[in-house]
Amino acid sequence: MLRIALPNKGRLAEKALDLFETAGLKAEFSSSRALMAQLGPDFEAIFVRAADIPEFVADGAADLGVTGADLVAEGGRDVDELLDLGFGRCRLAVAVPEDSPVRHPADIAPGSRVATSFPGVTRSFFDHMDVDISIAPVSGATEIAPHLGVADVIVDLVSTGSTLRVNRLREVATIMESTARVVANRDSMADAAKAPALRELVAALESVLRARSKRYLMANVPRKRLAEVREVLPGINGPTIVEVHDAGEWVAAHAVVDANRVYQTISHLKALGAEGILVTRIERLMP
Repeated sequence: MLRIALPNKGRLAEKALDLFETAGLKAEFSSSRALMAQLGPDFEAIFVRAADIPEFVADGAADLGVTGADLVAEGGRDVDELLDLGFGRCRLAVAVPEDSPVRHPADIAPGSRVATSFPGVTRSFFDHMDVDISIAPVSGATEIAPHLGVADVIVDLVSTGSTLRVNRLREVATIMESTARVVANRDSMADAAKAPALRELVAALESVLRARSKRYLMANVPRKRLAEVREVLPGINGPTIVEVHDAGEWVAAHAVVDANRVYQTISHLKALGAEGILVTRIERLMP
């Protein structure tokens, strides 16, 4: 039984569970308060703080984990990053009060205090910038620190920037961009008994992500316009053409198309005389 560490709450938890369920691995809990769940016949999930997942994976308590790239960087643990899941997008940013003269990290005065819950990444960033700062570790409500005199600068996660603006703060630099990642224990990936199942799991998750940007399109098209239809429906390896029973002048064209091109594709097909156009979502798409 391979063990997967998943976030127990927060910005990544719900989307991670939804991704696994779409991939065919729905979490089956023994009770509403259970911190473990079955994920199909081969995997079990443990639900822990997202910040602890790099540690759990690196130490071998879990073979695989889902957490933010920011937390992987902060943890500094030796894990294999296997897949960027794309959700939970945010950035780790340096911000100062609106009335501060600072416009760039290099402008920050030596000895300034920086409030953050990412002391490791923050220290590394300012050391690289050759800016001497002191860290004021906080576990939450970082935005209030400058207004309380606790710090001159903050380093915190930012999604839209609205929280900074509400708290009269201004972003001056981005330390890193972050999204949810699948990380693996290196010994597990080197284990001939475990690695195939782990790679299969990652491939299943990747197939769900790939499918989300695609749609499956079917249409009856005039046989005589097939050459033009192939230009409109390139698909993955070209459209699949199926004979329509007792309709010699018509064939059915099936293809996978980009979701953001569906509107234009349908317009082009209608111009070629296509009928009975059907578009549907795809749950998984393997290359």
